[in-house]
Amino acid sequence: MTSTYLSDTRSGPDAQVRPPTRPDRARTRRRVLHWLTAVGFQLPALALFGVLVLLPILFALYASFFRWGGFGMPSDYTGTDNFTRLFQDDVFLGDLWRCLLLVGLSLALQLPFALAMAVLLNQRIRGRAVYRMLFFAPYVLSEAITGVLFGMIFAPDQGLADHVLGAIGLDGLGGEWFSDPSTVMATLFLVMTWKYFGFHMMLYLAGLQSIPAELTEAAIVDGAGSWQRFRHITLPLLAPTLRISVFLSVIGSIQLFDLVWVVTAGGPDHHSETMAVTMFQYGFKRYQVGYASAISVVMFAISLVFALAYQRFVLRRDLAGATTNMRGDGA
Repeated sequence: MTSTYLSDTRSGPDAQVRPPTRPDRARTRRRVLHWLTAVGFQLPALALFGVLVLLPILFALYASFFRWGGFGMPSDYTGTDNFTRLFQDDVFLGDLWRCLLLVGLSLALQLPFALAMAVLLNQRIRGRAVYRMLFFAPYVLSEAITGVLFGMIFAPDQGLADHVLGAIGLDGLGGEWFSDPSTVMATLFLVMTWKYFGFHMMLYLAGLQSIPAELTEAAIVDGAGSWQRFRHITLPLLAPTLRISVFLSVIGSIQLFDLVWVVTAGGPDHHSETMAVTMFQYGFKRYQVGYASAISVVMFAISLVFALAYQRFVLRRDLAGATTNMRGDGA
């Protein structure tokens, strides 16, 4: 038995190669079966993703190099003329400015307001479940319903907003809410805040409720005040939720369409138009689908660059922690 073992394990040209045992073959079959099962489960999702996401993106990129009306296949190749025209178009440049304005207002006003409401409703106050439901309810409504509702509320001279201001003696503050270029963006942002702040508030509430109460109790024992506890305990532990909220808010502002279309359709005179509304106008109203495709490509590029940069420089620690925990290397 000893000589057989030595002959099986020696090296050199005369070494004998031991054939794979039955457990080795069974293990290999199980690995192949697991791999085939994983591929089988992923193929339908990958096929849908390719057909419904990748192919439209590639076709939009292809169509952006043509002067195309949307019928038949693109044939009038124009090179980069659509993109050159795009960045010389005052309407599209205005869309970029309005996008930055909405992003800035969202980060400076909407999200802090949602955070303040989340902190308030995280306290032990009477009826807080009702308040949470009421503040979250607007997010459940569709953008079309919200647009029609606020179109009636801010209707000139006969809307609820003008009647309320008139009843309290502030008639001068009312007027052409959505028809005046100087007030349309402020009014639109007010509607957006009413619609979306409840979603961010619920995100923050979930993050606040995941903070261990022992930390706050220990800080109270040490004599920390409300602001000190919020600054040194709540904000650091809520930071991952805040980063996700900021990401969703920025991407939503870049792609904003339905609410603007229902409320103002981009008017008056393009003063509330967004990139998505401009794309829709050219693609489905003027049948300049090649130019609209160029707008969609730019929107996609802006969103992609922001998402990759945000993931690289802001979400890096969160994603690294999630990967570590999934692999079982973390605590």
